[in-house]
Amino acid sequence: MATQTIETPMAGLVKAAGLKQTSEPAATPVRERQVDAKGRAYATGKRKNAVARVWVMRGNGKITVNGRALEVYFARPTQRMIIAQAFEVTNRVDQFDVTISVSGGGLSGQAGAVRHGISKALTLYEPELRTALKKEGFLTRDSRVVERKKYGKPGARRSFQFSKR
Repeated sequence: MATQTIETPMAGLVKAAGLKQTSEPAATPVRERQVDAKGRAYATGKRKNAVARVWVMRGNGKITVNGRALEVYFARPTQRMIIAQAFEVTNRVDQFDVTISVSGGGLSGQAGAVRHGISKALTLYEPELRTALKKEGFLTRDSRVVERKKYGKPGARRSFQFSKR
């Protein structure tokens, strides 16, 4: 009895193109380090209506926000903790100097934007840190923004108090 081979359309295309059919997943792309002439990595972070421009370079842990020290600009410890999370996850505390220009939104949104920007800049400076930052969700832009106010309503969805009589 002769064995019969059944070919799928894809197998025929692969054979016609002269390619080798493999069942292995595609290799992850090798990311390159992106640093400017001064040795800095640049990234933009966003959260709510805040936008942060972040420059990261090797140093001793000095963080400057809009020309002021981190402790002066972000007075609340929770906001400073949010910003430091990217360095703690990657075990890079006090190894980088960061210069930040942030605008828009409130302090909470700005802190989230700064964390997003620092995480993106770290991945450009050291691409091997991407997996740790991605796992923690620091590279994902939080797209939630305030809903706009609709006409005929006192807020976005709130209605005026109903009166039966």
